[in-house]
Amino acid sequence: MDKTIPIALCYATVEQQWFLELELPSNSTVEQALEIFKQQAQWPSLLKQPFTVGIFGEVVANDRLLQAGDRLEIYRPLVQDPKDARRHRAKYFKKR
Repeated sequence: MDKTIPIALCYATVEQQWFLELELPSNSTVEQALEIFKQQAQWPSLLKQPFTVGIFGEVVANDRLLQAGDRLEIYRPLVQDPKDARRHRAKYFKKR
């Protein structure tokens, strides 16, 4: 009997957030979890763009082994550099 581990898969857009709980074989990698996610195709628009993944806020490689309780997060590309956004806000509020 193959042991399984519970993980969570999270993804968010500006409009909506998704949270999916999965039971995977204990030796599963990030890439294998993403393949299961793609097969379920709950978020097809995500599959058309490049993305980065992380676990609890730390970017990880696709070959990383998952552990029980991991929260696998799918990150969208940034629309604007955070430093540029801060500079823009600082200029705006300085003029006021």
